Amino acid sequence: MLKRRFLLLLLLAGMSSLAQEKKNKERVEKANFRVQIFQKSDDTEIKLAEPDPEFRDKLPISAAIRDSSKVKLEDLPQAKTIDSLWKLELTNSELFENMQKSIREQDYEEVVYKDLPTDTLKARLAKLNARTPFNVEYNPILESVIKSYLKRNKQGMERLMALSSYYFPMFEQELDKYDIPLEIKYLAIVESALNPRAKSRVGATGLWQFMFTTGKMHGLDVSSYVDERMDPERATEAAAQYLASLYKVFGDWDLVLASYNSGPGNVSKAIRRSGGSTDYWHLRRFLPRETAGYVPAFLATLYLFEYADEHNFQPSKPDVVYFETDTIKVKQLLSFDQISKVTGVEKEMLQFLNPSYKLDIIPFVEDEQYSVRLPKPATGKFVSNESAIYDFIENQMVEEKKALPKYVETEDRIRYKVRSGDYLGKIAEKYGVGISSIKRWNNMRGNTLRIGQYLTIYPRKPVEVASNNTSGDSDKSSNPRIYTVKNGDSLWSISKKFPGVTVQNLRSWNDMNTNSLKPGMKLKLSKG
Repeated sequence: MLKRRFLLLLLLAGMSSLAQEKKNKERVEKANFRVQIFQKSDDTEIKLAEPDPEFRDKLPISAAIRDSSKVKLEDLPQAKTIDSLWKLELTNSELFENMQKSIREQDYEEVVYKDLPTDTLKARLAKLNARTPFNVEYNPILESVIKSYLKRNKQGMERLMALSSYYFPMFEQELDKYDIPLEIKYLAIVESALNPRAKSRVGATGLWQFMFTTGKMHGLDVSSYVDERMDPERATEAAAQYLASLYKVFGDWDLVLASYNSGPGNVSKAIRRSGGSTDYWHLRRFLPRETAGYVPAFLATLYLFEYADEHNFQPSKPDVVYFETDTIKVKQLLSFDQISKVTGVEKEMLQFLNPSYKLDIIPFVEDEQYSVRLPKPATGKFVSNESAIYDFIENQMVEEKKALPKYVETEDRIRYKVRSGDYLGKIAEKYGVGISSIKRWNNMRGNTLRIGQYLTIYPRKPVEVASNNTSGDSDKSSNPRIYTVKNGDSLWSISKKFPGVTVQNLRSWNDMNTNSLKPGMKLKLSKG
């Protein structure tokens, strides 16, 4: 009996020893496995039954960073499921063209639309009028615009409603910060049809259609790489600041809308010509034609969005909304192609999320805060693997030896003189713009050009300024950022020669405590 118990104890001890040895072996294997995650060869495969959270998110980029063909983070559901039709909507310029045309050409004749009786419209407008600071009372002109949109532009409005679900949350946040009525968000539809790269025939640009000089006044810079008027967040904040300042002047939101479109000066003239009236509908006939159609277009858009369900609008939903994205400040120059390769986010999505980068390149400049906006699932992985990503991109750029354009602050527009052999396609390609845009900016109906003809162009590509020693502004030609003071010059007269440059800029950039100038003095025309 004792012998049996002794043998049983030996057997149990042996089994315990084997179990402990196996356990120790598993621990060693696990420790070795952690090291091997970063040493695996590209032709092996690692499968994790229960991946360690500390290493799980780093595995895709760390395992494949040495082979550019395999560099990608975990695929994003947003990037995978973007419908091709939706991607077209993100960059569709047709909506902008149609909106601008409808404002310019609206005839305000009576429109028959049986699905919206006048009495029903009056009742709905009265409800809107009671809860908004805008004058939304019934008016035959407003009825004509609303019914015209319902009858001829319902599909376009549905597309705008789809886009609005991406932009409006961000708009509302900025407007609320400046105590501006949230309904002002509909102004961006009238201005740009929610196209951040929209450019009007006079050069106003972005969601809020800033002119070059007005944008500069509100801190929106333009360079060879970046146009901050096309940055949704920065432009929205600038627009909110500008709208708040206009309200301080006029104290009436209808007049703020009119002055945003045509300028405060034109509204002041209309008030004088009307005998002192401050009611928009009385002033309307004294305003420029486009402004006369601008406020009705805004109010009609307000009505359609607020009563979308009643009119059976059925917009599609975007795959990503603004608050499902985040920004990462760049630490070196990055291209959209490179970011797409390492994150898996499609280039079209990067273009939509980062519309202010004109060349699909995010520059790195010491004094600037340039960031990339990504869907949130990609931002975490980008930050976790930041060093490896930058090393990979730096090595790739050395291998490809790509020549990149210089970072220079640019003029908003240029005057191009047509030469022998020029045609619209060639000029459009040179400056990175569309043929239709050149025709619109220059009121051209056909494609015919004359040698010596001057064209106004708002370039998207960097422009080399040719030197011209016979020019009175030879310094501007040979070095567009340095100016040599001449007899009779003042800071004010110099600032007028360079759009977007103010007297305050000149004093700041040149460390000047006085306005006194001497002929021959060299002045910087930009920071640095």
